[in-house]
Amino acid sequence: MSIYIILTLISGILTLLLGLFVLGKNRKLRLNQVFFFFALSCTIWLLGSFMMLKSKTDEEAIFWDRIVYIGVVFIPTLSYHISLLFTKTRNRKYLLFAGYFLSSLFFILSRTDYFVTDLYKYSWGFHTQARFFHHIFLIFFIVYFVLFFLNVYRFYRKTKAVERSQAAYFLLASFLMFLSSLAFLSAYGINLPPFSYFTAVVFVFILTLAITRYHLFGIRVILTELLVGGMGLIWLVFSFLMPTVNLRILTFLTFFLFCIFGYYLIKATHEEEKRREEAERMAVQERALRLRTERLTRARDQFILSSQHYFRTPLTSIIGFLEMVLDESYGKLPEKVKEKLGLTSRSVLELRKRIEESLDISQFQIRKGKGILSLEEVRVEDLIKNVIEELKPQAKEKNLYLEVSFPENPLPKMKLDKKRMFMVFVNLIDNGIKHTLKGGIKLFLEYLKDKNSILFSVKDTGIGIPREELPFIGQMPFERGRKAKELTPLGKGIGLYLSRLVVEAHGGKLWAESEGIGKGSVFYIELPVK
Repeated sequence: MSIYIILTLISGILTLLLGLFVLGKNRKLRLNQVFFFFALSCTIWLLGSFMMLKSKTDEEAIFWDRIVYIGVVFIPTLSYHISLLFTKTRNRKYLLFAGYFLSSLFFILSRTDYFVTDLYKYSWGFHTQARFFHHIFLIFFIVYFVLFFLNVYRFYRKTKAVERSQAAYFLLASFLMFLSSLAFLSAYGINLPPFSYFTAVVFVFILTLAITRYHLFGIRVILTELLVGGMGLIWLVFSFLMPTVNLRILTFLTFFLFCIFGYYLIKATHEEEKRREEAERMAVQERALRLRTERLTRARDQFILSSQHYFRTPLTSIIGFLEMVLDESYGKLPEKVKEKLGLTSRSVLELRKRIEESLDISQFQIRKGKGILSLEEVRVEDLIKNVIEELKPQAKEKNLYLEVSFPENPLPKMKLDKKRMFMVFVNLIDNGIKHTLKGGIKLFLEYLKDKNSILFSVKDTGIGIPREELPFIGQMPFERGRKAKELTPLGKGIGLYLSRLVVEAHGGKLWAESEGIGKGSVFYIELPVK
C-alpha cells in the first residue's frame, strides 16, 4: 500500500474528528451543525477515495468513486452555507436553497453513467472519467466556491479585530479549497500527485480554528502549526513504511524528537503572537481613551467659553451702572458711599479683565491662535508710548523711574493685533512695576536687521528670578516665581501666560532672563516684521 493511499485514510479520519470536535463545542449552534455536515461530506470523499485506491477490480473502484460523490456534491453548498452563517448574511437564502436543490439533483445523477463512468489509470492510482453532467457539476462547484470567497472577502473588508482575523482564516481556507478541488482533474484524464487529499484536511482544520476560537492568532501561527503538523504526519507514515524493524524504530524516534521540537516551536510562536496582540489591544484602548479625552476636552472648553460669555455680559451692565452712579447721574452721593462704590467699580473692572484674559486663553488653546487675531498696520513705538502713559502713575506712586529707549530711525510698520499687543506690553511693564521695590524699569526697542524682526525688552531692578525657575515662566497659568508669589500673592501668572500665547500667535517669542534673586530681571519679546 503506497504512502498516498495511507495519507488519504489519515486525512479522512482527521476530518471526521475535527467535525465531531466542532459539533461538541456547541451542538445547538447552527454554524457548528452545518460545519459538522460539511466535515462529514469531506470525510465521505476522503475515505471513499481511500477505498477506491485500494480496490482490486475496476467494478469495485467505480462503485467506491460513486460513493465519493455522495459527499463531494454537497461540499460547495455546505461551504457557501457556512460563509452565510459566519458573516451573518440573511438576504441570500434563494441561492442557498438553489444550491441544496442542485446538490441533491447531482447526487441522483452521480448514480448514473451520465455523470461518471469507465476508469482512467495513471502512475499512482485511478479515477472514473467525467461525463456530461459532471461538466455541469464542475461549473456549479466553481460558482459556489466564488460565492463563498466573495462573501467572506466582503466581510473581511468591513470588519475589524477578532472577526477580521476569523475572516482571514476563511480566506486562507478558500485558497486550500481551490487546491483540493484540483482532484477533479483526474476525472478528465490529467495525472497529478494526490496533494489535494492532504490540503482538504488542512482546509477543514483552518475552518475549525476560525469557528471554535474566540481569540485567533495571526497567520504566522497557523502556518507554523500546519508546517509542524504536516512534517509530523509524514514522519509518522514513514515510520510504518520502513522496510526493516531497526529503520522503523529509528524513524519513530526521529518522529518523537520532532514532536518535542514542534511543540516548543508552536508554543514560542503562540507566546510571541499573544504579546503582539496584547500590544495591539492596548494600542486600540489607548486610541479610544485619547478620542474620549479629546471629546471631554472639547466639551470642557466649550463650557468654559460659554460660562465666560455669560459672566462678561452681566458684568458689563454692572460696570455701566456703577459708572453712572459714580457720575451722580441718579443724584449726589455722600463721599463715604462714593469711595466704597469706587472700590467696588475697580474690583469689578479687575474681575472683567481676568475673565477676558481667561476667555482669550481658552480661545488660543482651542483654536491655536488661528483666526483670533485682528491684524492692522501699527507703529510699535506709538503703541508703547500709549502704554507708558497709562502706567506712569503706578510707577510714580512707588517712586520708580520708567525710562524708554527708542532707535533713532523710525521702525517699520508691523501688522499686529493692536488691542492684544497693547495688553501684552501692559502686562510686562506692569509686572516690572509690581515686582520692583526701588530703582525702576527701562524699556528698550530695537530693529534686528539680520532677522528682520523687532526686539522689545523690559528690564527692572526688582526681586529677580532664580535660574531654575526661568524655563517655567509664562509656560502655564498659575506658574510664577517663588519671590513673586511672596510679593504679590493675589497674582496668578495668567497675564504672562496669555502674553506668551499672543506673541506666539504673531509668530514671535517671549522669554525672561535674570541673574538670580535680588538682581532684577529682563523680559524680551521678539516679533517678526511681515
